[in-house]
Amino acid sequence: MNKVILMGRLTRDPDVRYSNSQNGDQLAIARYTLAVDRRFARRNGGDDQQTADFISCVAFGRQGEFAEKYLKQGTKIAVTGRIQTGSYTNKEGQKVYTTEVVVEEQEFAESKANADSSQGGGYIPQSAPSASSASAEGFMNIPEGVNDDLPFKG
Repeated sequence: MNKVILMGRLTRDPDVRYSNSQNGDQLAIARYTLAVDRRFARRNGGDDQQTADFISCVAFGRQGEFAEKYLKQGTKIAVTGRIQTGSYTNKEGQKVYTTEVVVEEQEFAESKANADSSQGGGYIPQSAPSASSASAEGFMNIPEGVNDDLPFKG
């Protein structure tokens, strides 16, 4: 089984190009790099050290179009996909080996409000609305500014 699950932040805006597919349609190909935190403990009992791995990802078709439209440098996302290896010969005649994650699914890993806040993407608790904010039909009125975080618009 070849399955990868990653969570990290884009190191730069996706590089999106279009290629002709077999049926003549344009196929989006988005390439980006995810910075994924890696923690390891020091042997001498010191504090845990943290570093990042930089993972190359490629998204095709609708996933590529999603990346082009919604992803940008610094966006925290969760990706599922598969590892794909390859090789090519460079201009100097040397064989170069490649490893990348072919994206099957990608989704935001933080709300837009958290991404835009200066809190570093951490959870910011919101106060619960009071019962008096409910309308006559029993539905709660949505406070100003919250609508931007909803996954749907009504």
